[in-house]
Amino acid sequence: MSKRVYLNGEWTLEYYKNTKKKSIKATVPGNVELDLMKAGVLPELAKGNNAYLLRDYEECRWIYKRSFKSPAYKNGSLELVFEGLDCFAEILINGKAVGKSANMLIQRRFNIAGFLKKTGENTIEVKISPAVTEGRKHLPGASEYAFDINWESLSVRKAPHMYGWDIMPRIVSAGIWRDIYIENLAEEHLEQTYLGTNTVNLKEKTAEVYAFWTFKCSEKWTDGRKVRIEFFRNAKLKNSFEFKSFNNAGQSRLNLTDVDFWWPRGAGEANLYDVKFSLIEKDGSVIDTKEFKFGIRTVKLVKTDITSAEEAGEFVFVVNGEKIFVKGTNWVPLDAMHSKDKSRLDAAFEMIKDLNCNMIRCWGGNVYEDHEFFDLCDKNGVMVWQDFALACAVYPQTENFLKVIKEEAESVIIKLRNHSSLVLWSGNNEIDDAYRWSGLNLDPNIHDKISRVILRDAVLNHDITRDYLPSSPYRSERLINDGRPEHQIRPEDHLWGPRDDFKGPFYSSSNCHFVSEIGYHGCPDVESMKEMMNPESLWPWQGNEEWLTHAVRPLQEATGYNYRIKLMADQIGVIFKGSPDNLEDFVTASQISQAEALKYFIEKFRMGKFRKTGILWWNLIDGWPEISDAIVDYYYRRKIAYDYIKRIQKDVCVMCQEPIDGFHEVIAVNDTLKPVKGTMKISDADTGKELFKKSFKIESNGKISAGKVPVAKKQAFYIIEWEIDGKKHMNHYLAGPRPFDLKQYKKWMKKLSV
Repeated sequence: MSKRVYLNGEWTLEYYKNTKKKSIKATVPGNVELDLMKAGVLPELAKGNNAYLLRDYEECRWIYKRSFKSPAYKNGSLELVFEGLDCFAEILINGKAVGKSANMLIQRRFNIAGFLKKTGENTIEVKISPAVTEGRKHLPGASEYAFDINWESLSVRKAPHMYGWDIMPRIVSAGIWRDIYIENLAEEHLEQTYLGTNTVNLKEKTAEVYAFWTFKCSEKWTDGRKVRIEFFRNAKLKNSFEFKSFNNAGQSRLNLTDVDFWWPRGAGEANLYDVKFSLIEKDGSVIDTKEFKFGIRTVKLVKTDITSAEEAGEFVFVVNGEKIFVKGTNWVPLDAMHSKDKSRLDAAFEMIKDLNCNMIRCWGGNVYEDHEFFDLCDKNGVMVWQDFALACAVYPQTENFLKVIKEEAESVIIKLRNHSSLVLWSGNNEIDDAYRWSGLNLDPNIHDKISRVILRDAVLNHDITRDYLPSSPYRSERLINDGRPEHQIRPEDHLWGPRDDFKGPFYSSSNCHFVSEIGYHGCPDVESMKEMMNPESLWPWQGNEEWLTHAVRPLQEATGYNYRIKLMADQIGVIFKGSPDNLEDFVTASQISQAEALKYFIEKFRMGKFRKTGILWWNLIDGWPEISDAIVDYYYRRKIAYDYIKRIQKDVCVMCQEPIDGFHEVIAVNDTLKPVKGTMKISDADTGKELFKKSFKIESNGKISAGKVPVAKKQAFYIIEWEIDGKKHMNHYLAGPRPFDLKQYKKWMKKLSV
């Protein structure tokens, strides 16, 4: 059994800027920037253009210091554990070097038993070298590629977004950003405990579960010990298995009966078992236990290398033998300074539930989320697509870097693999595409050992029941060699393109089955704009430095993202007449433009079920005060798109198709695994005239064409309503030729709140 003593709390932070040593108070977990703001050294970085001030701190050295008493322990190991240490650090206790770390993304452990005093206070120092300086020691080869501002990140294992991204400022940062503690591990204890579901039989309520375990044993090994695995539901023992152990590892296939299965949100209950692994001494006493929650389910990603309008293809998640239509979002950093992630998690996840998302894609430019995140996904039936933390670059292929990635992957896989919500490992975000952007004449299937060998093998070796996707989007050898334009034959895609008319051919003609990124810009709430900008910079947007900073421009001289505000203004022009001449109307118009676009994207995929199999829109909430594709801003204020998405991500939804031959086809989908029946009607918001009414029945996991509505002769706003088991639901359709009048649209919107 392990015991922990936490070293979180107040520390001293020393730093060297321009060779001058300064000292302030620090909070752990934390980030150095937060401490500098709290000490008054830096102003509020989110305000105006202040984020650029951090450029002067990128080459600082940081030293965290504190004292602590030696914890009492009898035997076993005594380890200093960093759950998150950013990034190039040397750790000293009582002036003696304990070890080094160079990866902010994984846990670090150091044996410190021989470094502590028997009595009195110990000192600990964590010396952090600047990541930018360390990153510049790597001289990239001609086969590597990065965005202009990201080259220093290629050999550094930090969250990629920290060097500047289109959704994040450049805050390279440093700090002890997750918990730090001293752990006393008994001489003999369980190390790895792993379960994975091999097969399920829904009719018989049985399942075969693969079990694997290892444990630390003493030098004086004696036979006769056992490993016991117990499955509890609602505090009742449901299945129990016991195995004799003649060495320090074992595996078995467990045949479970009377199983309550885990299902994604909308398809069924997310049933979880309380699992206990116990290491038993030959006299029957318990040496050690490990407990966790586990959902019994199978998940397969069924995919083909290519698809097209004419030929069959596939990219679909199958859970317990049932195809699941995916509706969800991309999960990006909850905060630019990751020590704040934990405080923002609960509020963000409540929105995931409220929006009825059944999948989250953990994007590869982020950190790896901790157990608290996955626990929420397990409990609430939210599937997780997990990218490894590699994004939009062509990384080094050196033996040393491959070794670093292997260690990281194994650490993360072993940590997270018992979470039943985790359904897919993906090698990276858009790196297959980066081989095209870069102009490199290289095939990732041949050149990229990271995604094709290292990460693939790590999953095969440590998580044998989960699928692995090399990249998102994935450019297979067959796809590359096909000869047709890749965007026409991809089964899974990121649909960004020109970001012009959201009903334009780029979006409407996509043949992909599954879109894992798609988004549209919308301003934050006016009150949020006031919080992030100085009063004199709120309006107009043209030629406005603070608007560009919050667009997000990583550095003042890095103008690559300056187009984004003009792009948003142009998107407003697609749907409305003219450009608003005041901040309030500009914000509202941009949010409506975003809301209608995301609504169109989601409905197009839902109405295409199961030729279309899922959509993960970009994105839920900002991790920095900014003007972005998120539907909730950094201050938790919801944009108009939030309510639109909430309505159309219901398990049962009624929608209007785009007009064909003078009519809108009315489509209804049912994503539950039970048949549903009810009534639906469509009426004109202006006149209240009923245009369509019908009773309906939809089979489980099905879709129907309910009828047709004539195309409007003039601009109109259709109210779509349906009722199931006495519960009413609402949607809308914006009918007629564009552009519309903003004042009129705002009147129509009020009908949705009735």
